[in-house]
Amino acid sequence: MAKILCVLYDDPTTGYPTSYARDDVPTITTYPGGQTAPTPKAIDFTPGELLGSVSGELGLRSFLESQGHTLVVTSDKEGDGSVLDRELPDADVVISQPFWPAYLTAERIAKAPNLKLAITAGIGSDHVDLDAAVQHGVTVAEVTFSNSISVAEHVVMMILGLVRNYIPSHQVVVDGGWNIADCVQRSYDLEGMHVGTVAAGRIGTAVLRRLTPFEVNLHYTDRHRLPESVERELNLTFHASAADMVPHCDVVTINAPLHPETEGLFGEKLLATMKRGTYLINTARAKIADRDAIVTALESGQLAGYAGDVWYPQPAPADHPWRTMPNHGMTPHISGSSLSAQARYAAGTREILESWLAGTPIRDEYLIVDGGRLAGTGAHSYSTRM
Repeated sequence: MAKILCVLYDDPTTGYPTSYARDDVPTITTYPGGQTAPTPKAIDFTPGELLGSVSGELGLRSFLESQGHTLVVTSDKEGDGSVLDRELPDADVVISQPFWPAYLTAERIAKAPNLKLAITAGIGSDHVDLDAAVQHGVTVAEVTFSNSISVAEHVVMMILGLVRNYIPSHQVVVDGGWNIADCVQRSYDLEGMHVGTVAAGRIGTAVLRRLTPFEVNLHYTDRHRLPESVERELNLTFHASAADMVPHCDVVTINAPLHPETEGLFGEKLLATMKRGTYLINTARAKIADRDAIVTALESGQLAGYAGDVWYPQPAPADHPWRTMPNHGMTPHISGSSLSAQARYAAGTREILESWLAGTPIRDEYLIVDGGRLAGTGAHSYSTRM
């Protein structure tokens, strides 16, 4: 029998919900490009429920315990004596979400001799040391595409929020004011601007498609160039690198995975090449941007705004400078954890577990590391230091 350790974020401060704003969520069966949504044999939850917090348990307890497996669920993942560190040494499987990552460092993996599978409930497995996973024979899997559209929608919202100065304008209303000049002095139209994405994978391409109706000029850079038919359809301009692209853009959105080639990419040097007053959106990973360089660029006006959904570490400390820097639109890491997305990534997590427990192959598109090497989606999207 297996021990599954599941690290999830805390329940709402008001307690686990007994009712929801809506009675249902749309059923998504196929993603753009034809990949099917998760297809577990069964689920033990109602889509639209809060599954990503501790009490939600990703809807896994009944399924696992009915087969004699042990499920440990916690939000306690950092600091000496954390539940994660106490329970990890004899765990066979670790599950966590990018929004509340269980950082599986090389040191932690070395202390977990039984660990065979690390699952990301969602997408983005950079919180797992992939080199260590390769060395120790740990399979790493994620629920590919489960929340890609959720993140793409969040990107478009953040772009409009910054360009139209929405957040300060809303605050004027909350504060009882009505000074229109205060609101519009930093408000522009998105129409006609040049918008570029760093990476045009599932999320980046979805962002480009959603921005097309706004009559903007679209740019992208990616290690894998899109088909010519897609470039023509969306009227895209390709650039060989981020350094080549960003000087042409009024808005830049980062949709790349974190790996050695992207870590620290948006530092002082690259930011200085961007147009003064560029807006930068980062829903990918915080470490792709240099923390202090972003603050300096906002304070100097080199960046007109920065909206991010990702931090390092997560959760971010109370004194993190991105909480108080000017002209920001930061959110806690929520873009891919809508209730709609949770239904898909919880189902996908169960699908992965069903395959692994039965000894049958995990979907290739879910694999990041398998058999001591990068595999599946991992071979396409990630690189290791080895």
